[in-house]
Amino acid sequence: MDGLQSTILIVDDEKHTRDGLRRLLEDQYDVYVAGDLAGAIDVLQREHIDLLVTDLRLAADDGMVLIQRALKMPHPPICIMMTAYGSVDTAVEAMKQGAYDFVTKPLNLDKVELLIARALQSRKLEQENRTLREQVDERFGLENIWGQSAALQEVLDTIKQVAPSSANVLIEGESGTGKELAAHAIHHLSRRHRNRFVVVHCAALSPQLLESELFGHEKGAFTGASERRIGRFEQANGGTVFLDEIGEIDPSTQVKLLRVIGEDHAFERVGGNQTLHADVRLIAATNKNLEKLVQDGKFRDDLFFRLNVVRITMPPLRDRKEDIPVLVRGFLRHFAKINGKPVLELTSDAMNALLTYHWPGNVRELRTAVEHGVVMATGPKITLRDLPSPVRQAGGVVLARGITATGAFGERSNPLDLRETERKLILQALAGTNGNVTAAARRLGISRRTLHRKINEMNAETESEDSPAVTPAKTSEDAR
Repeated sequence: MDGLQSTILIVDDEKHTRDGLRRLLEDQYDVYVAGDLAGAIDVLQREHIDLLVTDLRLAADDGMVLIQRALKMPHPPICIMMTAYGSVDTAVEAMKQGAYDFVTKPLNLDKVELLIARALQSRKLEQENRTLREQVDERFGLENIWGQSAALQEVLDTIKQVAPSSANVLIEGESGTGKELAAHAIHHLSRRHRNRFVVVHCAALSPQLLESELFGHEKGAFTGASERRIGRFEQANGGTVFLDEIGEIDPSTQVKLLRVIGEDHAFERVGGNQTLHADVRLIAATNKNLEKLVQDGKFRDDLFFRLNVVRITMPPLRDRKEDIPVLVRGFLRHFAKINGKPVLELTSDAMNALLTYHWPGNVRELRTAVEHGVVMATGPKITLRDLPSPVRQAGGVVLARGITATGAFGERSNPLDLRETERKLILQALAGTNGNVTAAARRLGISRRTLHRKINEMNAETESEDSPAVTPAKTSEDAR
């Protein structure tokens, strides 16, 4: 409705009522009128109507029927019923079925005008909230954590389970695996989602600045503190604080953090003596082994236990390579759009390089590599030479003869196709062990003899399809 007049349909079998309401409203709104049910339905089908005002009695027709029809439309209008005082019960029933409100005749025109304005403003706010919610869903919902691998699905299941609770969460994982995205999803799915989600990157701040950032400071607390500062915990009251790289915080701050996430949620600003309280949920992330830091005396064990109520481990990309095609497709759409290019595809050797590369930078590095490819591509497809140099070098890596990264980790097959799913798992295990049957069998949880039999069955099938056979690498153990 922004920038355009709202459209109103007035339905009444009395001409003077229709014309009176039209004159009242036409300076502010785009007004249509109808005298019966058929005429009203015709307008509703032809025009986008934001608000419908209808009399309960429409000669031989029933205004309730009109409201019921209107509310079943793909984009239903706000419905207001006009009725005589003696039919208020019917108007109340209309509200139970979805009508916004009702007015009694004879009409108080000032009241009608105010009611219409309030109804349209309410609809506008609903649409704005829906749009905002959709934007948040797109950015922070689980839908933005792309992938279908078992490792990632385990993470998503844990997020769904823990999000509605009040438990603190510790997210572990290498840099670039999506720890902050997981934290956003937990907050977004929690009961605190209407309140703030505050991020603090602990590694980027000195101990003094970190303490001030978390808890705030009073004016004059230290050199440069020219005015009072409200800390992140106060800002996030009722919401969530996400502490990234929590393994970097110093022992003094650890003590104060332990207190604020305790039962009292108490803290003081730096340089202050007033005890404050903040109701926050804490989500912490680290790329270090906190248990090892505890053993080494570098991290408090009591703080670790407070943080480690639920632990989520984000899998590295090299352990879920079957998700790479899904991620690549999403990144391609995104970067093609912002660079004003048509959505590109990848050549088979470019995709093979992406699937073979080790990805020390994980999803963040993959995202950058795809952006590089979109920017550098000059044709309709991203070729191997369009990718960053480290990824290009992976394109020359040869796995065990007969196994390709694209074949092993390419687009996921239909999960109901058990034979194809089994084939994919075997190829992935062989690719991940460079064709070592013993190691692949161990990874699959089956015997070496069983895996050899399944490989022979696969080769028999591929020979009938004129496809290259799978030839696993030979080891002394395999030869026995």
